[in-house]
Amino acid sequence: MQAFGRELKGTAPVENSSLQPRIGVALGGGFARGIAHIGALKVLEEERIPIHCLAGTSVGALIGAGYCSGLSASQLEVVAQRVRFRDFARWTVSRYGFANNDRMIRFLSSFLKVQQFEDLVIPFAVAATDFATGEGVVFRSGSLVEAIRASCAYPGLFLPVHVGGRWLVDGMLSHPVPACPVAEMGATHVIAVNLKTTWSLGGAPRHLFDVIGQCFAIAQDNNCREWRAASASVVEPDVSGFAYDDFSRTSELLQAGEKAMRAAMPEVRKWLEAPSSTPQSRYPITGTEFREQQAT
Repeated sequence: MQAFGRELKGTAPVENSSLQPRIGVALGGGFARGIAHIGALKVLEEERIPIHCLAGTSVGALIGAGYCSGLSASQLEVVAQRVRFRDFARWTVSRYGFANNDRMIRFLSSFLKVQQFEDLVIPFAVAATDFATGEGVVFRSGSLVEAIRASCAYPGLFLPVHVGGRWLVDGMLSHPVPACPVAEMGATHVIAVNLKTTWSLGGAPRHLFDVIGQCFAIAQDNNCREWRAASASVVEPDVSGFAYDDFSRTSELLQAGEKAMRAAMPEVRKWLEAPSSTPQSRYPITGTEFREQQAT
């Protein structure tokens, strides 16, 4: 089985404007703050919004895989309530990072209902980054666990993960919010859930990981045009004031995700309530189309 899928270069155009919208969801990274994604999914579930495909980066990949494997938002909430850093990471001595995420193999296997992309209930993609080339790598086949480990390999904290002959690191470097992969999977309307990245440190950083995290945040905020162009709706839970390792504040993070997604519901319902003969007002563009526009 192929270990990773090559990044798609485009998607077929929508030939019939009377088709009902195909809604896709893109879940960005944010470490413990990613628990807010579960709250967002819970609202979509309660509102009976059909999700045709989903993609995730870093913690978004972890949560998205659970959801697409058949877990409900409520079941994911139970997992989030008990998870701690030690469940998927162990400290190590290496020149490449401070922690190894090999414990994630057992952690993911304990709650994922399937282990392969091909067996998922909802089509799903995981974004990682090739350390040597900087290119985005989008997994859509093979082992879910290896793809998620690669997507979660936060530089400076976790060691890179070797998959299919490549050294891979966190997908946040190439697809901070994987809206383009979702559009390239055939979604006509992408809901992008962005965990707004500038951290409120409240003064001086506490340690090296705060420094790395803030640098990541600045880079992401300065390079968001492509995924925003591919998104029909951008949902941004208020996760200011939460640290990267605030796993103990699960309830608050869930509420933040729920609140942000509920605010987006009127717009999402319009997509579904529009007469089938009426063209949808805002189809996203693929990453390839965005780059072509920028080159002209």
